[in-house]
Amino acid sequence: MTEARTPILAVRDLVVRYGAIQALKGASLDVYPGEIVAVIGANGAGKSTMMNAIMGDVPRVSGEILLDGRALPAKSFQVVSAGVSISPEGRKVFAPLTVLENLDMGAFPLSDKAEIEHLKQSVFELFPRLLERKNQYAGTLSGGEQQMLAIGRALMARPRVLLLDEPSLGLAPIIINEIFKELTEINRKLGMAILIVEQNAKKALQLSHRAYVIQTGTIIMEGRSEDLLHNPEIEEAYLGGKK
Repeated sequence: MTEARTPILAVRDLVVRYGAIQALKGASLDVYPGEIVAVIGANGAGKSTMMNAIMGDVPRVSGEILLDGRALPAKSFQVVSAGVSISPEGRKVFAPLTVLENLDMGAFPLSDKAEIEHLKQSVFELFPRLLERKNQYAGTLSGGEQQMLAIGRALMARPRVLLLDEPSLGLAPIIINEIFKELTEINRKLGMAILIVEQNAKKALQLSHRAYVIQTGTIIMEGRSEDLLHNPEIEEAYLGGKK
């Protein structure tokens, strides 16, 4: 299905080092328009490094990152303006600002006030709890509400590709289910391409259409998420299966 199409986001032979440590060793992946792609792997496998490299937050030794076949800019604010935004690991909301002010911060690439207001309403439709707390300081929100806000803030830039870095981290199962349900809605209603990295491999595979498995900086497997979900090797290594 995807072979005849051009990827909206492409990572090609990406190498990233932290000093003497090679965090990514020639990793490559594709995200096609309208699909959800997951990257799963253990802690320290290179998942977040992949996201940070796409966003321009860490320098790359070699390789390229393309949006619609064109190289992404080097700096984070330029990457967002180009059409890629992120809900980062640990949420990183602006704690001293209100929910509304956080959403305004996410809309920095836009200048049309009417469009910004429309985007806010769209975020509130996805996450009604944020509307209830729109004047509340972000630092006083629960972990789940902060994750909703981080995703909403990323959506305010009107991205073509949404990156999600460990969205389930530290959240209760009921909140994780709620957030993953809304991610499905974002993909379905907006047709937005999503790249998600997740340690919760089962949830990531259930959410996504395709997935990549990363191990010590190398992509070791890729395929349809449904197939990987029932792959004995993946089940044993990442889904709590037994030998």
